[in-house]
Amino acid sequence: MRTSNYAFLTLWASVLLFACGVLSAASGQTISGSSTNSAPPQQQQKPARPTVVLPEEQSARPVAGDTELYCAGFIQSEPVVIDLEIVGGEKEESSRVFSTGDYLFINAGAQQGMRVGQSFSIVRPRTPFDSKFTQKKGGLGVFVQELGQLRVTEVKDRVSIAQVTNACEMIFLGDLLRSVPRRVAPLTRPEVALPHFSDPNGKQQGRIVLARDGQEMLSRNQIVYIDLGSEDRIKSGDYLTVFRPMGTGNLLINVENEEIARNSSRGFESDLRQGGKYSIQAKRPKDSNDPGFFNRPLTTKEIKGRRPPLPRKVVGEIVVLNVQGRTATAIITQVAQEIHTGDYVELQ
Repeated sequence: MRTSNYAFLTLWASVLLFACGVLSAASGQTISGSSTNSAPPQQQQKPARPTVVLPEEQSARPVAGDTELYCAGFIQSEPVVIDLEIVGGEKEESSRVFSTGDYLFINAGAQQGMRVGQSFSIVRPRTPFDSKFTQKKGGLGVFVQELGQLRVTEVKDRVSIAQVTNACEMIFLGDLLRSVPRRVAPLTRPEVALPHFSDPNGKQQGRIVLARDGQEMLSRNQIVYIDLGSEDRIKSGDYLTVFRPMGTGNLLINVENEEIARNSSRGFESDLRQGGKYSIQAKRPKDSNDPGFFNRPLTTKEIKGRRPPLPRKVVGEIVVLNVQGRTATAIITQVAQEIHTGDYVELQ
């Protein structure tokens, strides 16, 4: 009996030991699996600071390109004396006008010192120029058109062959050649709103006497000529304000005639209903207490004639591209409204 009990106890002890081993192994696998597969806790990240991107400042750029610089023309105060002339063209049998790429013949060759590679500006002087807008006496000079450029490709004894590298206008036989002027376009400056009304600053004043291609109503980037030059201490790159006296610059010759019909004291009522004998668009009478004020309205001309001086009106801005003796060529950089030939300019 004791032997049997001892065997029974031994069996249960073995079972218990086995069971404990199994549980221990399972627990170890669980811990090991948890330790292997689980990711370490993430560290708390600070929120990124917002990045502020400022707009890049635009670099200053030229106010004019080569077309405006070398095709604008000018009013030359000195006499125009030029010997070099275009006397022929490769296609002259079929065309009287020439343009970019055409080959032309010049009345000078090796005997006159011509060399391959020389470049010339093609010009066309016109008649002496004067304007009713300027106060300068004795004329402003000769208006000279700039038509383009050409380059000498071959030199003969008394004639040279050249190719047109750039044509601004149609080129004719008889057009003249001069050395290409060295011109540098002024750089733009930060644009600010134009003052509508500004007082004179006491600096040089002149007028727009002409515009390129004979235009009379002008806007931004168009070429104008002013009656201020080197004799007035004007230089390339100078900015000038464009203005006109208040009440001027009308496009119609006689705008006040339209008041005549509106100011009439009769003809605005029916005979039957008599809605009112005067126009509701008429000016007030000179004396509203005078029963006989018929046909005596107050006119715009009378009001303007008795008012105090008004400020001038600023209409734009220009910058000088090149300067001659009595004049300068400029380009319009800003406009508040259309600019006219005859408008005034003042050095800023």
